[in-house]
Amino acid sequence: MSPLIIIGSGLAGFTLAREWRKLDSATPLHIFTADDGGFYSKPMLSNAMAGGKTAAQLATKTAAQMAQELNAEIHAHTLISAIHPERRSITENGKEIAYSRLVLAKGADPIRLPLQGSGADAILSVNNLDDYTRFRAALEGKKRVAILGGGLIGCEFANDLLAGGFSVDVIDPGTRPLAALLPAEASLKLQEALGRQGVNWHFGVKAEAVERSGNALQLRLSDGSALEADVVLSAIGLRSRTTLAAAAGIQVNRGIVVDNRLQTSAPDIYAIGDCAEAQGKVLPYVMPLMQQARTLAKVLAGSEAELSYPVMPVVIKTPACPITVCPPALGVEGQWKVESTPAGVRALFIDSAERLHGFALSEKATAEKNSLAQQLIPS
Repeated sequence: MSPLIIIGSGLAGFTLAREWRKLDSATPLHIFTADDGGFYSKPMLSNAMAGGKTAAQLATKTAAQMAQELNAEIHAHTLISAIHPERRSITENGKEIAYSRLVLAKGADPIRLPLQGSGADAILSVNNLDDYTRFRAALEGKKRVAILGGGLIGCEFANDLLAGGFSVDVIDPGTRPLAALLPAEASLKLQEALGRQGVNWHFGVKAEAVERSGNALQLRLSDGSALEADVVLSAIGLRSRTTLAAAAGIQVNRGIVVDNRLQTSAPDIYAIGDCAEAQGKVLPYVMPLMQQARTLAKVLAGSEAELSYPVMPVVIKTPACPITVCPPALGVEGQWKVESTPAGVRALFIDSAERLHGFALSEKATAEKNSLAQQLIPS
């Protein structure tokens, strides 16, 4: 019997494997991964310092332990070079391997700016545990960190680095942090809170070059100014890994396009997680990933199931100013109605009929997330 093959051992791949094994304990399962095949929770990478965790402590299970738990063969440090939908096989190290069904859980790559300068190769990004291990090693004995990007990951890392005692500069071409997710009042609340704790914000500028300056790095910004840092972290966003699928003739857009059964345009090939574009959206968050995994597990086990997202608030891990946001769906017409109270910012996205389509809450106001979630109009 040809196995079910999963390409990718991140949270998406392993969550799917666990959910599917609850329904099918016998079908052979092979997991191919470019990593070491151990299990860790990727969301913990951006708050490990505040939690007192080293890079090594974030890995909770080895590949051998995961293989035993899942009754699977895990092929670590392995790259798949091609998918052959017509032959129902993949190529690994020049060898073709047959599958019964194939799941792409390849995740996403950090977007990198095309920076000039002798220090451009020293810019780090954190997208997996190996990256984080390198990042923590680079921080040893250092004090100053510059972060490129004031979005969700940039803000979470900024808060965590403050907890580790570092000086932090955040550089972003926009006008405020988390501008794509939050109304201005909530965004400015976060900016003020992180600023009070020591973040130096540089808005309306881009990094253009990074030069080595002794043991430090000097960033040249688009307004002609410069700043020095010991470590530079790029956190400007992710791009779905679609190259392997596209080369096999599978439909891709921003991600690998899937239907409500998580199937791609090729028979018996599926995609989930950060690499998948489901219902026209790529959602790089834990809750959508979990919903996709549960749905696909049922599909692979032979049940009728279709993807349906519940209300999925995003919790931003910034203890300096806790925030929960449930942004309105793209294209929904309405406006933010914002109250700033002693408990924090309470922002509701309301349409012309006074119906609720989204919310953003800060500090103690985040306690309202469950009651507001029940009032949301389904998107």
